[in-house]
Amino acid sequence: MENSAKENTQLFSKTIILPIDRSSSKSESSASKEKQTCCGGIKIFLGALSFVYFAKALSGSYLKSTITQIERRFDIPSSLVGVIDGSFEIGNLLIIILVSYFGAKLHRPKIIGVGCLIMSAGTFLIAMPHFFMGRYRYEIFSSSTNSTVSISPCLQDKSQIPLSVLERSEAKINAGCEKEVGSSMWIYVLLGNLLRGIGETPIQPLGITYIDDYASEESAAFYIGCVQTVAIIGPIFGFLLGSLCAKLYVDIGFVDLDSITITHNDARWVGAWWLGYLIAGVLSVLAAIPFWFLPKHLPRPESRKDSSTSSEQSKFIIEDNREHHRSYEQQVKILEMAKDFLPSVKNLFGNPVYFLYLCASIIQFNSLIGMVTYKPKYIEQQYGQSSSKTNFVIGLINIPAVAFGIFSGGLIMKKFRISVLGAAKLSLGSSFFGYLLLLSLFAMGCENSDMAGLTVTYEGIKQVSSYEQTLFSECNSGCICSKNEWDPICGENGITYMSACLAGCKTSNGSGKTTVFYNCSCVGITASPSRSSSAVMGACQKGNECSKMFLYFLVISVITSYTLSIGGTPGYILLLRCIKPQLKSFALGIYTLVIRVLAGVPAPVYFGVSIDTTCLKWGSKRCGGRGACRLYDSNAFRYIYLGLTMVLGTMSIFLSIAVLFVLKKRYVPQDENIAANGGRGMVSVQNRKDNFVNSDYLIQTTYWPEKETRL
Repeated sequence: MENSAKENTQLFSKTIILPIDRSSSKSESSASKEKQTCCGGIKIFLGALSFVYFAKALSGSYLKSTITQIERRFDIPSSLVGVIDGSFEIGNLLIIILVSYFGAKLHRPKIIGVGCLIMSAGTFLIAMPHFFMGRYRYEIFSSSTNSTVSISPCLQDKSQIPLSVLERSEAKINAGCEKEVGSSMWIYVLLGNLLRGIGETPIQPLGITYIDDYASEESAAFYIGCVQTVAIIGPIFGFLLGSLCAKLYVDIGFVDLDSITITHNDARWVGAWWLGYLIAGVLSVLAAIPFWFLPKHLPRPESRKDSSTSSEQSKFIIEDNREHHRSYEQQVKILEMAKDFLPSVKNLFGNPVYFLYLCASIIQFNSLIGMVTYKPKYIEQQYGQSSSKTNFVIGLINIPAVAFGIFSGGLIMKKFRISVLGAAKLSLGSSFFGYLLLLSLFAMGCENSDMAGLTVTYEGIKQVSSYEQTLFSECNSGCICSKNEWDPICGENGITYMSACLAGCKTSNGSGKTTVFYNCSCVGITASPSRSSSAVMGACQKGNECSKMFLYFLVISVITSYTLSIGGTPGYILLLRCIKPQLKSFALGIYTLVIRVLAGVPAPVYFGVSIDTTCLKWGSKRCGGRGACRLYDSNAFRYIYLGLTMVLGTMSIFLSIAVLFVLKKRYVPQDENIAANGGRGMVSVQNRKDNFVNSDYLIQTTYWPEKETRL
């Protein structure tokens, strides 16, 4: 009996142990599979999101690179170009709240895919006006064409011009006017950019929070830094594409390029601006494809299953235990989400850290958006560079510095396990030193080009004037000249004249770009006796001193861009960690909305209006009216452009100091938290360090009432 009992006991033990062993084996296998799925899924999403960021950044930066091309092609001022640029932000703000709040509860990858398709449609719409507008026509002196009729630049008597030439010219002008009356094709560019903004809306709030939800805490900052770094590659290719297209004539393939009399440095030159938008549109379509195959949810990493920064989709409105058997899709109701909307807004703006950081970001983005939007124009006007070279320099030198800065910020956060308080200090320090470097650019400008009647008198005396009367002098008083004609020539005295007629030139030889003008009475006033009073087509180039200043500008600009960009990733982490975990998408959405409304929309407009005040000579439309600016006062342009940037940047630094001050007051050291809890949590110092961002108790429980601590 005893032996039988022992055998039964052993048999019972075996039958009990065996299932436990199988269960343990299955659990380990399941955990291993879950870990692989989680890592693989988040990395696939990371790759797809990075390509979307690349595509949207490419199209956005390409728009910046074509600002001057669009301005000249549609004959519009900088202020109107600013409105077109700001329409992207308007498109964002139309649906940003709906997308960031409701979209976070739905299938985030598919919503991002839909946004990419809308973005591509808008990009194609921007390019459409080129195919419906007539050929680009610029102001040109008649004898510079390949015409067999020789006309004297200084028209002392209209009888010199054959009647047939006058009739044909007037007929062409009248035909062009009839066509332009019903044509405001720049509106399509505005609408296309608006559509681009709508399509781009879900990418940032839904994409960043998806990574933050399903990546480990230590990897989240690094992944976000990687996404932003890859996104910077987009602007590199965007500006390089802009450089390539700016070299090609706008009507390439439709006109004989040998008949074009202007060069890349001419204020009337327009490149093939439309070509890049077609390429960007195709990339946006390709970027949408992966998101249709990604899952709605990913397994959460083991280190974050009990984390206070849990997935916002797992901690939403309905947390009733009676409903825990129902699926998530059945629990979420649109009406219930809507009821929680206003309390969520109140909660966000009641958080002093979030509110102050939002205010600081608004001011700083006003500064940065205005500076970036008109940087190509600034380089062109200040240093006399062509659009092609300007875009090439920005894309190849400036943008990589920004990418390296953003990546460095993310790497520093990961390597040194910087707390949220440390992130705020890093963000403030980068802004302070960045704007300090920006001050030196005031001393790195070029003087105005010598333009007779506008920046110098006809006698060669420096004198800036925007009055039309100063265009006329005794040397051209015997000529019948138009004050609106802009077809500059460069005299042998180094002074540029607005037209051959205003230079008092009596004869010309050659055609097209090789036209040479002789017996120019105004050139002879300041020319040395050994030189003839002749001039050639095109404006005079700026001196060697300006080329040196341009090199200094590039060096300081690169260092400044790198310094300012270091604070990008720490700023994101600060934003994500200073609010309730379940409101991350909503907080990012509100943040993006406010930045769009109060920075993205107005900054290009008032920067453009301010820049327009420095214009010395406006172009004229074929049917009358003011066109695009042909010449700016370089000194005034520099002071207004850099001055606005510096004033706004300084204001943002003061607000960032306030953010740091509030954080220090609200920051509760971990040791104090452990003592206050009476030893309820026995967590080692090493474990608390390993918690990285989650170990930062920066906001007291009055601001995070539902925050679950791990003490």
